[in-house]
Amino acid sequence: MTRESGARPGGPPVTGHGGGVWSIKVPIPDNPLGFTLVHLLDTDGGPVLIDTGWDDPASWSTLVAGLGACGVAVEDVTGVVITHHHPDHHGLSARVREASGAWIAMHEADAAVVRRTRSTPAEHWYGYMAAKLTAAGAPAGHVAPLLRAAADGRPRKLPGLDPALPDRSITPGELLDLPGRRLRAIWTPGHTPGHVCLHLEEDHPAGLPGNGRLFSGDHLLPGITPHIGLYEDPDDDTVTDPLSDYLDSLERVGRLGPAEVLPAHQRAFTGAPARVRELLAHHEDRLTGLLALLSEPLTPWRLAERMEWNRPWADIPAGSRSIAVSEAEAHVRHLVKLGRAEAAAGSDPVTYVAV
Repeated sequence: MTRESGARPGGPPVTGHGGGVWSIKVPIPDNPLGFTLVHLLDTDGGPVLIDTGWDDPASWSTLVAGLGACGVAVEDVTGVVITHHHPDHHGLSARVREASGAWIAMHEADAAVVRRTRSTPAEHWYGYMAAKLTAAGAPAGHVAPLLRAAADGRPRKLPGLDPALPDRSITPGELLDLPGRRLRAIWTPGHTPGHVCLHLEEDHPAGLPGNGRLFSGDHLLPGITPHIGLYEDPDDDTVTDPLSDYLDSLERVGRLGPAEVLPAHQRAFTGAPARVRELLAHHEDRLTGLLALLSEPLTPWRLAERMEWNRPWADIPAGSRSIAVSEAEAHVRHLVKLGRAEAAAGSDPVTYVAV
């Protein structure tokens, strides 16, 4: 994700949003995002969580304490609705289910990723990542640790490689089965193929004008542009266009016009249509900037080196550089789809140039 302005806000670890909705700041260890906002929704069938946070002892303790501050024991939780499969959202789902017997719901596109992730040997993941980065022009020194890990058959150390299997599928456009509440799933692919926002179709408790409230996951955030990279999956070679998915999903959410957005990071905010316009403009500016960079043939790695990030390239750690290259590739793929860039014939590793 690219931070656009300001440090993350402070405030209490638990916030009441009215109308039977709370948020709990669950920490993400060693991550500049700081925390995931796990939302608690009161229903006639018992409390339901929207996302769960990172699988870490301190995160688990914070979640349990936060639920207690809301008058809820983790054993009382009846369901978990996951906006997307990333480990800072889905990481603690298995522990919540083990403690409470709660069901877990997820969009099928992300559930398919979870199933493939669980069944894929760790060395296959390492090898896949090394091959992808090599094809993108990454230097040998960057790829070497992944090749060593693949050759050594190292244990599954990457976060999110053993995510909980969901029990229920989230169907886009339909209300979730939550007694006493009207929570509708809005499919918003881009950040992941199965990302969903959740529209609470109820009057705002403070009377704010607009169309209910939106639990936006990572799709719509007040001061961050979510990471839009290629959908990484060693067992699926479908050629996708995540940036196109994201831009289309943004416009869908903008038309919804919620009174308030309850995202998974930073803070609750209003003015969703204006924020959508900002993000659309941001990506158009980024695409324009990439076309200027592609006046000469560049590999995705060299392109990522020249792109603007929230810190200088030299200060970006290796793992984050891999994520940045994936984002560069997603933007280039979108430009190729639009007919504004193309792969240079015969280049290896592949280079792209504006047309």
